Amino acid sequence: MKKRNYKQEYLTYGSTTKAKKDRASRNKVRRALTRTGRVSKGDGRDIDHRDGNPRNNSRRNLRVMSRSRNRAKH
Repeated sequence: MKKRNYKQEYLTYGSTTKAKKDRASRNKVRRALTRTGRVSKGDGRDIDHRDGNPRNNSRRNLRVMSRSRNRAKH
């Protein structure tokens, strides 16, 4: 199996403007839900965006679920 080249992956996808905005939006909603007490650091849960759009942070679009369940659904 070939080793992943993380530096190349970041250069081709992670450094794009869209990827940066999506990541910032995910971080923003995680911080907000941490402040309200719905999630905490290291709890093994993810914030799921029901419609799959990480920039849609409306309350109706968000739900907290286990990390394994959230990452398996896509």
